[in-house]
Amino acid sequence: MALVDSPSLTTSSRPLKTGSLPAEAYVLSLASLPSHYAAAASFPINTIHLFDKATLRKVLELPGHHNSLSCLKSVRNIGGSGREALLSCGKDGIVKVWDERSGSVALEMHAYPSNTRRALLSCDLSADGLTLAAGTDLQGEDALLLYWDTRNPAAPRRMHSCTHSDDITAVHFLKSHAGRSYPNILLSASTDGLLCTSNPDEDDEDEAGLHVGNWGCSVAQAGWIYGKTGSPGIWSSSDMETFGVWSSELDRIQDVDIRQPSLHRQDFTWVTDYLIGCHNTTNVLPDHDNELDVFVGSNEGDIALLTRSDFSDPQSPWLLHRTWTTGHVGVVRSFLWDESNNVLLTGGEDSKINVWSSPPLAAPCDTPTGSKRDNDSDAMEVDEGSPVHKKRRALPHLHLPFPGV
Repeated sequence: MALVDSPSLTTSSRPLKTGSLPAEAYVLSLASLPSHYAAAASFPINTIHLFDKATLRKVLELPGHHNSLSCLKSVRNIGGSGREALLSCGKDGIVKVWDERSGSVALEMHAYPSNTRRALLSCDLSADGLTLAAGTDLQGEDALLLYWDTRNPAAPRRMHSCTHSDDITAVHFLKSHAGRSYPNILLSASTDGLLCTSNPDEDDEDEAGLHVGNWGCSVAQAGWIYGKTGSPGIWSSSDMETFGVWSSELDRIQDVDIRQPSLHRQDFTWVTDYLIGCHNTTNVLPDHDNELDVFVGSNEGDIALLTRSDFSDPQSPWLLHRTWTTGHVGVVRSFLWDESNNVLLTGGEDSKINVWSSPPLAAPCDTPTGSKRDNDSDAMEVDEGSPVHKKRRALPHLHLPFPGV
């Protein structure tokens, strides 16, 4: 499978800043707040660590969760307030919204009923800030999608128990992107092999389901792909490093082993060992209908940014835009592309958090070119389709996101 290097390919080997968590802690999640970066570690460290953006010095520890923390992300407009906040959930069955300024919990939601509290594995906030969703682990025969009204969070407003039959590993609301607004839809993924879209405002679960795709393998990560026109697509990754692309109706467009796109030249080699995660670029380029940035890693601790100009075309080459090397030892577990501050953060199994110069915006490439070193600065600026499991009601005004599909 073709991997070609971008004309702007650069390699960075020196982080701008480096911080760390306690020894032997894996850095599992990173998030950006107005004044701090937040990091979550592997069990048994259940606290959330806040780092000053300018220096990457640890300035505060939030108490986190009673059991291992499973999801950490920055959200905007909680309760319709317009403010940015830190959202977390854990295996203690609690979702917390944190106040960055006071270092305290501003809002707390419990899985209900409390005497049968379930571990929460994933969570997200709707675009209007009024609905919070979380996915649970499997207990008995059910894994639940729970929905809270953030204005009245005492107990879940509704729960859907038939969407998935195993641990729910990811939930993501469809949100506005690059000036485009969309209906309120929730994407969920599970180790049962299913990806589902649902109407989070519908009480009747039989009516709430929109589309379901069956991948036939445990889904570890998933998310939306936003484009210039049409409706968003969906990406997914499995526990076996398979990378999938789906239409908005969850028809599978294609999947590949993310380890296959590799580059071998006399002067340069890149081989992928695993997927770290994906990022939707804020500004979609004129030459691309969608701009999904795929971050991959090597077992030695190196990181690379890959894109693809057309996910609907199996012959479309993968493009290598940048590599970051020698900053980590071992597997890189998390990343955060902070576009507003032009930096990339990475966290690894070596307990380190590195801040790197920002990846360049991707550009189409037809011919390979030579790589170049990046002039790092010490200053960081802070200002073939598988069967579909089942098909639900079509969602109005949504069209396939990729030409020719």
